[in-house]
Amino acid sequence: MNPIAVLTGPTGTGKTDFALRLAREFPLEIVSVDSAQVYRGLDIGSAKPSAAIRADVPHHLVDLVAANESYSAGQFVRDAARAVDDIESRGRIPLMVGGTMLYLRALIEGIAPLPPRSAALRADLDAQAAQHGWPAMHARLIALDRAAAARIHPNDAQRIQRALEVHAATGQPISALQANTTAPMARKFVVVALIPGDRARLHGALEQRFSQMMSAGLLEEVRALYARGDLTDAHPAIRAVGYRQLWAHLAGSYSLDTAVSRAIAATRQLAKRQMTWLRSMPNIRVVDPYDAQSFVGVREALIGAFSLF
Repeated sequence: MNPIAVLTGPTGTGKTDFALRLAREFPLEIVSVDSAQVYRGLDIGSAKPSAAIRADVPHHLVDLVAANESYSAGQFVRDAARAVDDIESRGRIPLMVGGTMLYLRALIEGIAPLPPRSAALRADLDAQAAQHGWPAMHARLIALDRAAAARIHPNDAQRIQRALEVHAATGQPISALQANTTAPMARKFVVVALIPGDRARLHGALEQRFSQMMSAGLLEEVRALYARGDLTDAHPAIRAVGYRQLWAHLAGSYSLDTAVSRAIAATRQLAKRQMTWLRSMPNIRVVDPYDAQSFVGVREALIGAFSLF
């Protein structure tokens, strides 16, 4: 079977633009690897391709679920496998594009057999965190699962909650369950990562990109989500970078200027985490998106996976 091509990299490095250029040359369909683009209503802040672009180049795993629903890495793997089968059955080429490293790791390395999420357990953990704080919940996790706690920041509420939820549901550490992962797809992956050599240039680009999102109506998009009444900052969709900070502004936690500054800082931190993870990943081709020959490098690295020449 042909290998599966992956184009990844930190946020704001032009992955979509590169993919669309490739689609002009090859019979590609894009499979999104983005945890924000799966949610309907998260358009501007997730840099979701427009309807016109998606009509021109088919995109999969976009607008899958409502913003008040949850979507897991396990669901992503299942949906991605189905999308790949569908695309290949029509004689076309799937190109995985995106920077959600949890999804990418689950796809390539496999995913642990974890229990489904429990609304009751999560509500109980949220209530405890509201009383004691997430660092205190992290301290509890250290006592239950030191290996998992070592990988999770004391303020990473989502991952702390999930680790404690899994332990409460199964009586086993999440780290032990994660050790039993199996590869979901018996396929080779050809991975190209856009990693800038100039960190300062990336930071400037991320600030400019967020400013453009604000000009395009991101605050109004978040305000519409806030006004729905069925969402809170505990929903995974609202935890996305940019949405979380603007939501806090609308809730009266801080000014708009502070929200924008925090969103830009969080975007830079996200990009740093993405690059750290990618640099630890074996057997990938790294291309600097700011290099004049970057597209040629991406094309040459992926062309073998396309199996057309």
